[in-house]
Amino acid sequence: MKLKLKTFKLQLKHPFTISRGTRTEIPSIIVTLQEDGVSGFGEATANPYYHTTVAQFEEELIQKKAVIEISTNKTPEEFWEYLYPHFKSNMFILCALDEAYTDLYTRKKEIKLYEYWNLKLNKSLQSSYTIGIDSIENMVLKMKEMPWPIYKIKLGTKNDIQIVTELRKHSNSIFRIDANCGWTVNETIKNSVELQKLGVEFIEQPLPAENWKGAKIVLENSYLPIIADESCIKENDIEKCLHYFHGVNIKLMKCGGITPAKRMIKKAKSLGLKTMVGCMTESSVGISAIAHLTPMLDYVDMDGAMLLKKDIAEGVKLKNGKILFSSLNGTGAILKN
Repeated sequence: MKLKLKTFKLQLKHPFTISRGTRTEIPSIIVTLQEDGVSGFGEATANPYYHTTVAQFEEELIQKKAVIEISTNKTPEEFWEYLYPHFKSNMFILCALDEAYTDLYTRKKEIKLYEYWNLKLNKSLQSSYTIGIDSIENMVLKMKEMPWPIYKIKLGTKNDIQIVTELRKHSNSIFRIDANCGWTVNETIKNSVELQKLGVEFIEQPLPAENWKGAKIVLENSYLPIIADESCIKENDIEKCLHYFHGVNIKLMKCGGITPAKRMIKKAKSLGLKTMVGCMTESSVGISAIAHLTPMLDYVDMDGAMLLKKDIAEGVKLKNGKILFSSLNGTGAILKN
């Protein structure tokens, strides 16, 4: 098996602002694993909140190239277990390798990934489209630019209720709120009352990730369901979230790939938690991997590639919220150049 690396700077259509700051580009590394003339693709993007950089990804992947480039007939699940001890300190890299190997493995078997998992597609599940923090006027313009059945609205400002009140005047779509750790306990409870009146479906990660005491108070007093994001990173966080949240938003890069994400979804469902997979802002390589988990989910947020000026890849697409799978096997993603 041969490892190839390619780095990109993904330019965003609009400056993207959440409660923690603004980004105009997203550094990305595409991992390609090749064997017997077949290629599999995986992706990791840099994220300041998790202190990751593409230079760090590249350095570690090159350093451990011999570990990766083994000749093996391992299943994706077995290969993840093999890789974990070598990459357990960097889940983002492990994710890219897991995506690439799973893609390669299923392409060689000439099946789509969801077929390998014996899953049937959920044609009713739709992805949200994200509206980043901006002036109210610009947030309205972004909605008009992209009519969509479900919007994820980023909040964490001093006028959050005013923002949602104004956006509601321009759309009857489902609203989901993501405060990205930007609220206090009292703000969350108070906002939940008003947001429920405005037809919001749920609130994602209103409090800082480590505020478990506050999360318990919010759980008991919120008028809306609360979904964990920054508080749900790895597999052992699922059980921890049970008594603090109504559901979990799992990110492939944070947990180490689609293999552990699938286990996390199964665990969350067994505990009665709502299940969601979200994306980081990434190309169609990462987004296409997410799509194959959708038969197991209650919600999905996989619009990352749509926020880019130019996608570096092709694969699973979104059309008015609907998920359109690629005709290709594996995850269905392929680099454009």
